[in-house]
Amino acid sequence: MAKFEEGLLYSESHEYIRVEGEYGYIGISDYAQHALGNVVYVDMPDVDDDVTAGEEFGAVESVKAASDLFSPVSGTVVEVNEALEDTPELLNEDAFANWIIKVQLSDKAELDNLMDAKAYQAFCEKE
Repeated sequence: MAKFEEGLLYSESHEYIRVEGEYGYIGISDYAQHALGNVVYVDMPDVDDDVTAGEEFGAVESVKAASDLFSPVSGTVVEVNEALEDTPELLNEDAFANWIIKVQLSDKAELDNLMDAKAYQAFCEKE
């Protein structure tokens, strides 16, 4: 059963963001990693790349499928989780501990468009 971590914000495309000050850590939800199955590859942007809310920034590939990653917010990539390059299965072990990119937020108002854990859980139950 998927976990829905409180304190995070979620998008309808199953990414989460954990906001810390002017930065956000973006990853895939536990629900998404369950749906994907065994993750074998993560395609990430480069540091200093810009991401835009609702637009693709990479992809996650599993033995079952490939799924595009969509940024829940706009900003500039300040760090990528390099551990995922060699061990992408970390997303299956703990999707919330293993974020994909860290961005400097350019418009915190975009966070208002995302769901809290309770709303996201309800959204997933309807899928």
